[in-house]
Amino acid sequence: MFNVLGSINWLSVLVAFIVYFMLGALWYMRLFPQLYKVSLGKANEVLQNQSSLYVVGPAVCVLIVVVASAVLMHALGIDSCGNAMLFALLVGLGFLVANTTNIAINPNIPRPFLYSAITSAYHLVGITLTCLILVAMR
Repeated sequence: MFNVLGSINWLSVLVAFIVYFMLGALWYMRLFPQLYKVSLGKANEVLQNQSSLYVVGPAVCVLIVVVASAVLMHALGIDSCGNAMLFALLVGLGFLVANTTNIAINPNIPRPFLYSAITSAYHLVGITLTCLILVAMR
């Protein structure tokens, strides 16, 4: 399966990475910043994101998700938008949403299901866009 690395269109990986990563900035900074703060129990606070960890960390994680998706899609021969959507749904629900919800259910997140809804929706949209870009630019 890993012999597909040379066959992947790395430009599509770069484009998908940029779209998914920028979606995160839009999602958390423009579309849902207040709901996100509520989910963290910090509704009336200014979140301090001054460390580069808050930019580099998510970027690395998104890159890993995009590369893993590209490898799996190529190895599975996913070459249509319909199959890309099904793959995105499987990976999105089976890994991203399930893992996000599992992480959210802990005593440090006061509104775990709100947090999961916001973050899971981001990942579902992000992985769907990723899969569509990867198949379109294959």
